[in-house]
Amino acid sequence: METEQYFAAIDLGTNSCRLVIADTKGEYLCKKNVKTALGEGMYKEMKITPEAFQRGVNCLNDFSKEIKHYSPCRLRAVATAGCRMAKNAAEFLAKVKEKSHIDLEVIDAHEEARLNLKGASVHVMGQKPYVLLYDLGGGSTEITLAENNDAQRILYTISIPWGARNASEAFALNNYDAKQADKLRAEVKKYVTDFMTQADWAQYKDQCSAVATSSSPLRLAAMIEKPGEYKREAMDGKRLITSEVDKVIAEIFTTTEAERAASPYIGAKRAPIFVAACVIFQQIYQDLGLTELTASLKSAKDGIIEELRREYGKTNTVGQKSQRPQRFDRSCQDR
Repeated sequence: METEQYFAAIDLGTNSCRLVIADTKGEYLCKKNVKTALGEGMYKEMKITPEAFQRGVNCLNDFSKEIKHYSPCRLRAVATAGCRMAKNAAEFLAKVKEKSHIDLEVIDAHEEARLNLKGASVHVMGQKPYVLLYDLGGGSTEITLAENNDAQRILYTISIPWGARNASEAFALNNYDAKQADKLRAEVKKYVTDFMTQADWAQYKDQCSAVATSSSPLRLAAMIEKPGEYKREAMDGKRLITSEVDKVIAEIFTTTEAERAASPYIGAKRAPIFVAACVIFQQIYQDLGLTELTASLKSAKDGIIEELRREYGKTNTVGQKSQRPQRFDRSCQDR
């Protein structure tokens, strides 16, 4: 009888760390999302603070214990902007390896965009010839233009070095301040304008489906629909009309941090960084001239699972003994 095989993906961002574990059919058996706030306080010295350092190590150690329940398991664990920027990232990676036995791989912006595209484009696959995806993280925002087919060839991608966490700290946007918000908008606009020029956006705009990942578009979708509570899975794949999003964002800009913390759609953990997130999110879709987009819960972690399953399928057939993972497929069955 063939031994069941499992696949795990870890995505450590600047604000949250995500774990998903799936079986060979692609069914998710475990999903966890922990706020590590790895980038909290990083902006001044570009170092992971001792408190954030410990939160990240503890989270990954807990994830390692969770993965042990699924054996044999193939794992790919990636870290994005927070670890790309931090001067003490090497020390952090070493401590994670020591405590959890997880080999955390710091990926560049292009690889992050590729994985996000693979995970999120399922919502619009084949609808139009091209797909425009932007991922608003805690420490950076990636905008990617690609072919909307199985090959998903990336035509152009750019990484904006501002996300909800670091922009909130750098521009003092815990609450809305028009002057500070305009400074952030100007920063974001420079990168979006460069993207539009380099990607020849005018040529593709009308042939493009737009997808936005991260919790910000999902929360905005919930604020438009007002179901009474925020359930990420229920908002996954929701179509957003940007004129409706504009109205919700305008309301958010009038709220205090305490009011946002009390909102069932934002909450205490997101309240300090949600204004900056909305400024970035809105500036991008306005500059690109988007009238609608799709909110996606699926992202890099889902792209990783798909690739792990595909690679396993290529190297294993029924009745054969499972081969050890190669390249980024790391076995975690002995941990």
